[in-house]
Amino acid sequence: MKLRQKILLLAVAPLAVAMMGIALAVKFQATALARHERALVESAYLQSKETELRHYVDLARSAIAPMVESGRTDAATRAAAMAALARLDYGPDGYFFLYDLQGRNLMHPRQPELVGQDLWLMRDPEGALTIQKLIAAARAGGGSVRYMWQKPSSQQLAPKLGYVVAVPGWNWMLGTGIYLDDVEQTLRRLDARAETDIRETMAWIGVIAAISILLVAASGLALNISEHREADAKLRQLAQRVVQSQEEERARLSRELHDGISQLLVSVKLVLEAATNRIRTAPSEGAAVAPILGMALNRLDSVFNEVRRVAHNLRPALLDDLGLFAALEHLAREMQAGSTLTVAVTQDGAPRPLGDEQATALFRIAQEALTNVERHAHATHVAVQLEYGASATRLTVRDNGTGFDVARMQHDPLRGIGLRNLRERMAALGGQFDVVSTPAGTRLVAALPLNSRMPELSLS
Repeated sequence: MKLRQKILLLAVAPLAVAMMGIALAVKFQATALARHERALVESAYLQSKETELRHYVDLARSAIAPMVESGRTDAATRAAAMAALARLDYGPDGYFFLYDLQGRNLMHPRQPELVGQDLWLMRDPEGALTIQKLIAAARAGGGSVRYMWQKPSSQQLAPKLGYVVAVPGWNWMLGTGIYLDDVEQTLRRLDARAETDIRETMAWIGVIAAISILLVAASGLALNISEHREADAKLRQLAQRVVQSQEEERARLSRELHDGISQLLVSVKLVLEAATNRIRTAPSEGAAVAPILGMALNRLDSVFNEVRRVAHNLRPALLDDLGLFAALEHLAREMQAGSTLTVAVTQDGAPRPLGDEQATALFRIAQEALTNVERHAHATHVAVQLEYGASATRLTVRDNGTGFDVARMQHDPLRGIGLRNLRERMAALGGQFDVVSTPAGTRLVAALPLNSRMPELSLS
C-alpha cells in the first residue's frame, strides 16, 4: 500500500468507525425509547380501560342493587337481576357475565351455551386457569385480569382485559371486559412506525457518513495533489541545483585545467620543441640542451603537483586513508598556504570511525565554510572544531569576520546556494545544520547523530 493510501486510510477509518459507533448508539437509544414509549402507551391505555370497566361494573351493580339489598334470594328475584344484567351491553363485544364463586356460569349474553357449565378447571391456550383467576380477583375485593377469550364478533380467541367484583349476598361474581386485539394492533402500528423512523434515521446517518468520508477523501486527494505538486517543484528545483552545481564544478575544473595544467603542458611542449630543434640544428651541442630539458622536467613536476591538487579537491585521499581530522588539518594547511588567514583545527572526544557519507559531508561543509570565509568574511582567524559527543558528531567553524544577514541570504534565490546545499546535505543524513552570524563573526555548526544514514527513497 502506498504512503498516500495509508494516510487516506488513517483519515477515513477513524471517521467511519466513529460514524458506525454513532449509528449503533442512535439505534440502541431509539429502540429503547420506542420500547419505553410503547410500554407507556400500553400502560396508560390499559389503565384508562380498567377505569372505564370499573365504572361499567359499578353501573351494573347499581342496577341490581335494589334486588340484592331487598333481602330476597328466591329464584325469581335472581332471574330478574340476571335479565337486567343481560340487557346492559355496550357494543357487539361489550357485555356482562355472571358466575358463582365455584366456577359455574350463571349468565352469558353472547355465549348462552356456557350457562350452567362448571368452568372451574377451564384453561386458556397458554395453560392459565381463567375462571379461577377471575374468581380470585373478585374474592380479593375486585380487580382486573388479563386472559384469552373468544371474541363474539370474530369468533376468534383474543386477549381480553376483564374487571370483576363479588356480589357477597348472592355468592356471585359479576364482571365485564374489553378485548385488546385492537389495542395490540394499534401498538403494532406504533412499533412499525418506530422501526420506520429508526431505519430513516440510520439511512440519514449513512448518507451523512458517506458525504463526510467523501469530503475527507476529496480533501486528502486535494492535499495529496498539492503535496505532489510541491514535491515535484522541489524535485525540479533540486535537479536544477544539482545541474547548476555540476556545471559550476565543470567550469571550475575547466578553468583549473586551462589556467593551470594546460598552460604548464603547453610550456613543457614549447621547451621540448626548443630542445629538439637545438639537437637537430647542432647535434654536437648536447651540453647546451641539458638545462632546457631540466626546465621541462621542473615544469612537468609542476603539472603533476597541479593534478594532485585538483584530485585532492575532488576527493582528498587523506579522508579515506587517515580519517576526517587529518583531512581537515590538510585542508587548513592548504588554506593558510596561499593567504594571510590562520586556521586552527582541534579535536574533542574519543575519535570513532565515521561512515563515508558522514565523513564526506562534514569535510565538504568545512571546505565550503573555509572557502566562504576566505572570499567574503574579511576574517583573520578561523577555528575548526571536530567534536565526538555521546550522541552526535559535531563540526563547528568559527571566524572573526564581518558576518552577513543569514535570513536574507537564505531567501535570496541568487545567493546562498552553497549554504542551502550544505543544509540539504545534512538533512538527507538526518543531521542538523545551523548558522549564526553577527558583525563580530560567524559560527557554523553541523551535527550528525550516531545512527544517521541516507534515507531510503520512496516512490509512494
